[in-house]
Amino acid sequence: MPSRTLPSPLGPLHLRVEAGAVVGLAFVDGPALGDNPLLDAAASQLLAYFAGQRRSFDLPLAPQGTPFQRTVWEALGAIPYGQTRTYRELAVQLGDPGALRAVGRANGSNPIALLIPCHRVIGADGALTGYAGGLDRKRALLELEGSLRQAALPYSSSSSSR
Repeated sequence: MPSRTLPSPLGPLHLRVEAGAVVGLAFVDGPALGDNPLLDAAASQLLAYFAGQRRSFDLPLAPQGTPFQRTVWEALGAIPYGQTRTYRELAVQLGDPGALRAVGRANGSNPIALLIPCHRVIGADGALTGYAGGLDRKRALLELEGSLRQAALPYSSSSSSR
């Protein structure tokens, strides 16, 4: 499976593509090289995002997960740049207000960070909650997008999902 690690202001990002679609993107600590046109396009779009020149991505995505996870990830993808949603708002949007924890677990298992913007989900009290890339990165991403001011987010260590 073609992959590449590229630098970002928040640390190395590891991209993986398969069958013409992005299947993985995560913050990592080790290098990986790869040459593929889709990797080139994804890297270019991500670098433009970090430079403040891109607010959305135009890449084929193929996240692997259960039907419920894919439904949550689709809802995450619909959260506009510069905005946040709570886990509760997502559960209500999906038609099951009682699915709060399931939505949190699906958010936390997102295999394509940034491109599926799980960092845009916050706690009901407006607190930053867990993020696989770390809360410092989540805060930086929300600051980059201008949504940190909207939510005035303090740190919270009460949740371990993204």
